[in-house]
Amino acid sequence: MTRRLGVGLVWFALSSTLWAAERTRDITFDTIKLDLKKDQSFESSLLTDAVRNVDGKTVRIRGYILPSFQQTGIKQFVLVRDNMECCFGPGAALHDCIVVEMVGDATTDFSVRPVTVEGVFSIRELKGPEGNYLAIYHLAGLSVK
Repeated sequence: MTRRLGVGLVWFALSSTLWAAERTRDITFDTIKLDLKKDQSFESSLLTDAVRNVDGKTVRIRGYILPSFQQTGIKQFVLVRDNMECCFGPGAALHDCIVVEMVGDATTDFSVRPVTVEGVFSIRELKGPEGNYLAIYHLAGLSVK
């Protein structure tokens, strides 16, 4: 009886670990990179299989919070690949930023250090008033560490 209980506990621990690993996918900005040439307009046909495979999935990705005026209790922010000024200005690649909206009561505080965001990734086009693309990726944020 004790041996079956031990085997059962080991099986439960392994299956729980596998389920959690399957549930949250670790990705990088390279995972969601597109073959988008400079001055080329975005088209959904440019989305890769890797991007489509994480659409609607819970992911974990590391990046930097784009600075804003709010420093604490942040509900929405842009996560960028790196903290170099080139990524914040004109000419930044669409695949180098993700609009993050924290879910429920979840918030975060600004940090100059890299953060890891966990949430549900989706392809969601965000256009400016002139019809230009501002972002194509969205994350329903669950946590920021």
